[in-house]
Amino acid sequence: MAKRKAAVSSPRPKFTVPGMNLGEAAKIVDELDVRLASLADLGMTLKHIHWNVVGPYFIAAHEMLDDHLEKVLPMVDQTAERIATLGGHPNGTPGHLVAVRTWDDFELGKATVPEHMAALDLVYTGIIEDHRKLAESVGETDLVTQDMLVEQLGTLELLQWLVRAHLESSEGAILTAATTEKAAASKARSKIEG
Repeated sequence: MAKRKAAVSSPRPKFTVPGMNLGEAAKIVDELDVRLASLADLGMTLKHIHWNVVGPYFIAAHEMLDDHLEKVLPMVDQTAERIATLGGHPNGTPGHLVAVRTWDDFELGKATVPEHMAALDLVYTGIIEDHRKLAESVGETDLVTQDMLVEQLGTLELLQWLVRAHLESSEGAILTAATTEKAAASKARSKIEG
């Protein structure tokens, strides 16, 4: 068996966009590196759910997830290109993505539509919260990156709303609110079995 190599860290930028210093650019590149990993991970998670969702409403969820992926993949490319524009080196290798991520793998395998939607809601929440934090922090330094993140947030929030429509009561409450994907899925399962 081949020995696993450690992920290579990105070299520091040697140039950046006019009006920004290298230290500022390096900090933003590091933050965007994690955003890149989160979006790439979201893309693979969407496909994982697409392949493993079962039960009633299967085809609606199956097709909806492809639409989500079609909207997320351009964000991955856009983020990588922003890293390069700032003088960074985008790294999309699986080892690097795992090395920089601060979250665990998606917890569900084969599961019903409500279970997967409840877990996916938490994935979107984490990505949106982290995108918001970075959008706020880069505002003074890099309006272009902030603009990109705000545009992505609009799409991510819309996609989460589509997921939450599967989980919302007629009174407007999310029926599966939880702190872990498995707990959210368990709540969804109990609502179904009821």
